[in-house]
Amino acid sequence: MKSVNKVMLLGNVTRDPELKSTTGGQSVCTFGMATNRVWKDAVGEKQSLPEYHNLVAWGGLAEFCAQSIAKGKPLFVEGYLKTRSWDGPEGTKIFRTEIVAENIVLLGRREEGGAPGHGMPAQEEPHAEGVGGAELPADGGIE
Repeated sequence: MKSVNKVMLLGNVTRDPELKSTTGGQSVCTFGMATNRVWKDAVGEKQSLPEYHNLVAWGGLAEFCAQSIAKGKPLFVEGYLKTRSWDGPEGTKIFRTEIVAENIVLLGRREEGGAPGHGMPAQEEPHAEGVGGAELPADGGIE
């Protein structure tokens, strides 16, 4: 039987990224993100429930996150769920479920330094580059 482990989040960064390296030298970046679920209750009043997420990015994406993401900024993230466990100080097993980011889209307006945020208008035309620097059409070449 097939299965799917896919996460898509649209929300705001709650914790500045923290960049570290593994003992093998691979970059890993962790940060927090919040999303809100909004609905109307039985009497028609708007309700909102925040949900907080722990995210992890690896390699080049980790380095990008450390340079480009900041607390309070809006993001779109695609990835998958990963639960890891370890033994706590009292011998109890501790579990933590995280979202491993595979794709991140910075949202909002660009700042003067060029990173998206608040300040300058966002770039009007998206630009995509393929492997080896070959340019792709703005629509990714999908017909």
